[in-house]
Amino acid sequence: MSSRLSVTIDLAAIADNWRYLQNELGAGRECGAVVKANAYGLGLAPVARQLADAGCRTFFVANVSEGIALRDSLAAFPDSLIYVLQGALAGDEPDFLASQLRPVLISAPMVRRWAAFAADKPTASCAVKVNTGMNRLGVEPAELTQLLAELSPTSAAVHPNRESRHNAAPCFWREQVTMLVSHLACADMPEHALNSAQWLSFSQLLAEVRAVNPAIKGSFANSSGIFLGQAYGFDVARPGAALYGINPTPQLANPMRPVVYLRLPIVQVRVAEPGSYVGYGAQSHLPAQRRLAVVAGGYADGVFRAAFPALEGYLQGQRVPIVGRVSMDTITFDVTEIGDVREGDEIELLGEHVSADQQGQFAGTIGYEILTSLGARVRRIYLGERTPEGAGD
Repeated sequence: MSSRLSVTIDLAAIADNWRYLQNELGAGRECGAVVKANAYGLGLAPVARQLADAGCRTFFVANVSEGIALRDSLAAFPDSLIYVLQGALAGDEPDFLASQLRPVLISAPMVRRWAAFAADKPTASCAVKVNTGMNRLGVEPAELTQLLAELSPTSAAVHPNRESRHNAAPCFWREQVTMLVSHLACADMPEHALNSAQWLSFSQLLAEVRAVNPAIKGSFANSSGIFLGQAYGFDVARPGAALYGINPTPQLANPMRPVVYLRLPIVQVRVAEPGSYVGYGAQSHLPAQRRLAVVAGGYADGVFRAAFPALEGYLQGQRVPIVGRVSMDTITFDVTEIGDVREGDEIELLGEHVSADQQGQFAGTIGYEILTSLGARVRRIYLGERTPEGAGD
């Protein structure tokens, strides 16, 4: 076996997970896909193309650079809609038009700036995000009411050079705004009271906007939100983590197919004598003779140093515990209880026996961070890739 580090990504499983979520949403609702952060570290181009092949047509990224890259990756799917969750910063507006991106406007000043920019540009579509209780990004409810009145058909605010209300610009809310967005703070905790409070707030705000634009869509549910009930689905859901195999229902068995398989090659097998120590800081003391396997891969590759001493891997289907701290390039496991172990054998850290959620628990974090931390020197190998040139994007 080669010592070159690689992670295997099952693109068919990602497509199946998207179909499962679309079915969970029910008829009349659309399942989008969040592919920000390089599709959670798995590769923007191959993942997005696989999702588009499966039927996904609405995508979400974090910033304009990701949006431009995604538009290039989806050249074969020109009807795809791409929303940029951090909105349009001042000066970036022309880039949105050039790549047919839709900003999710996150503040009242940003809404006003985009409205002025879009006044004479019919294709400058956008979404508006409202804060319903997470207090991270979004227009406040009172600001939304003000903006609805301010940017109405009778207001000259969207075009200050208009001489009279009779010459006002077309209605920003009807002609440019295609979606109202909010975000659940506690969707992975179904019993949390904030879920229903946010749902009620969003429902009221969406009704307020629909009084001006009856066709506007609502987007509220993330991965876990889809499982709170169909009422939370509204028109367009925005799953991310669940597409990549992370459990959207932490209290229950994971309904998603596993996607990511990380196996690190053993580069040395050695015997450590009783009373010896292993690793930096001599954090592991061996009371008896142990057989150790050192693998290529460490915190430079996304295996968290904080995972010691809980980290575990699997070799030949059997659990093997970590011995000593995670180093930058190597990790040591105790393989004493395994039969024949040789250089080149692989220890599984993500896959059939260990999920990203479990690895997150070992390191005191979440599965999202495990996937997005996979290092640049870890080669991505794709199962079922539609275009070979996308590998490694």
